[in-house]
Amino acid sequence: MTTANARDPTFSEVNFSRDVLKSPQPVLVDFWAPWCGPCRVLMPTIEALAVEFDGQATVGKVNVDDHPHLAAQYGIRSIPTVLLFQEGQVVDQTVGVVPKQVLAEKLRALVSAAV
Repeated sequence: MTTANARDPTFSEVNFSRDVLKSPQPVLVDFWAPWCGPCRVLMPTIEALAVEFDGQATVGKVNVDDHPHLAAQYGIRSIPTVLLFQEGQVVDQTVGVVPKQVLAEKLRALVSAAV
């Protein structure tokens, strides 16, 4: 069973409920695909956030080609799309390449609210 972590931050239909919806921590989910140029640009940011927020928040990604049902469930029409979850609910989102500082501030605010 796949679990999102700083080394392999991957969510799937198998672990999404447990690791995202039932997480006691805020969760950042990047919906992406390997063929998407902007997604590849954002990938180092997502990986850096996974390390920076390790232990405070869960950061991971969903490959929309591998998990189209998750993308459809959350209305993903453009990638990259980043959804931020708190207590199982989407509380914020971004579409396109966003600077690391913007995503870090959004995630930091959720971490502070969760304390």
